[in-house]
Amino acid sequence: MEFEKNAVDTLKINRPEWNVLLEDIREVCERDLEQEFNIKKGELDLISGGAPCQSFSYAGNRLGLEDVRGTMFYYYATFLRKLQPKLFLFENVRGLLSHDKGRTYKTILDIFEEQGYITLYEVLNAWDYSVPQKRERLITIGIRKDLFEEGIFEFPKKHKYKPTIKDVKLDVNPDKEHCQRYSKYKEEIFKLVPPGGYWRDIEPEIAKEYMKSCWDMGGGRTGILRRLSLDEPSLTVLTSPFMKQTDRCHPLEVRPFSYRENARFQTFPDDWVFSGTLSSKYKQIGNAVPVNLAKEIGLELIKTLERINE
Repeated sequence: MEFEKNAVDTLKINRPEWNVLLEDIREVCERDLEQEFNIKKGELDLISGGAPCQSFSYAGNRLGLEDVRGTMFYYYATFLRKLQPKLFLFENVRGLLSHDKGRTYKTILDIFEEQGYITLYEVLNAWDYSVPQKRERLITIGIRKDLFEEGIFEFPKKHKYKPTIKDVKLDVNPDKEHCQRYSKYKEEIFKLVPPGGYWRDIEPEIAKEYMKSCWDMGGGRTGILRRLSLDEPSLTVLTSPFMKQTDRCHPLEVRPFSYRENARFQTFPDDWVFSGTLSSKYKQIGNAVPVNLAKEIGLELIKTLERINE
């Protein structure tokens, strides 16, 4: 189930055998889900997904499902309540751990328990799983209480291979169809930045003029005018190449990475087709879980289901 039409079209093009629904989860979760998906409560192997990070109101120390009604997480948890899958995977950004001083995630775990699940969680860095990108994600696994036993699920072991940008083909023709471009002014500034450098590596007067009000802000602001290095992994692939405080300039050329290069940093195969406008392609890629990381987690979930079904 997906709310973005271009993302749905992408899935249908690449996996025509999948039953991909262009639906709003807020509407679907109000229906009879057993009838909707032709499956009985408790039979489903896995629900996988995520939800935006939102603060919850605190009337007391512990909130239940009805207390978070209206948040996107509520609808995810409602699917768990109604279908009671054997396992679930809940993916989110690392920042959820500290969001609202940790209270948001504590509430989420409490509600998962309320729905009948034991939860395990860990922050995984995609770079540890043969992905040429530093990308940390909070992975929460839920196992239904009647199926849980110690050791039934293990997070994937880290790989020895740690790829960098130089291990990725950067041979894409940077035309308007594949790559957004910087303004002429920004191109001239980026010509001054060495590979692996950022705004501190150019003349202060030039940096101050470019950064304007950001110049007087606190913090290192290391994402401004950031040019990546061939000898390092990519920083987290974003949903747009035009976020002023999180630049990701090509190490050898004065341009952002093309959408196809970003897809390679996310370990999509080159034959994976993305539907929609150029901006939509960047967004779909930036929102995705890196393929190699998802595969490793998926293989461990399969092992868990095999143990359950023994």
